[in-house]
Amino acid sequence: MIRQIERDEIKVCVQVIRKSFETVAQEFSLTKDNCPGNARFVEVEKLYKQYDAGRPMFAYLDNGIIVGYFSLSKNKGRSFELNNLAVLVEYRHKGYGREMIIFAMDKAREMGSNKMTIGLIEESTKLKNWYSGLGFIHTGARKYKHLPFTVSFMKIGF
Repeated sequence: MIRQIERDEIKVCVQVIRKSFETVAQEFSLTKDNCPGNARFVEVEKLYKQYDAGRPMFAYLDNGIIVGYFSLSKNKGRSFELNNLAVLVEYRHKGYGREMIIFAMDKAREMGSNKMTIGLIEESTKLKNWYSGLGFIHTGARKYKHLPFTVSFMKIGF
């Protein structure tokens, strides 16, 4: 089941995000020193600010337990960006991520959009292929000085 979260669930969601992104941090040797903005190191206060500013945040529940998370932020124009799509390791490969993507597209459509974007690690071939398999198209990549990897940009229209 996917539903919008309540403010008092943010601490649990932060733990889900941190644990989920731990595998990426390990794979790409990301640390709080070399990549403090990575979701692996997200702070509770950051999500409180986003929530209070009206950012739509959602949780995937399995038997009443939050095991997945994502949020949507409005881009310029009518598109939305999918942020921090996360599924706890022990709940992966059950289709939850795919369900969250479909749900996110439906929500973005309800809010007047026909496109969703995402940014991810360019070198993460497995993840890029997963998004491609869901219909996302690679639109470019950019190297930022402050990041130890290249950012890949993808989009999907609906």
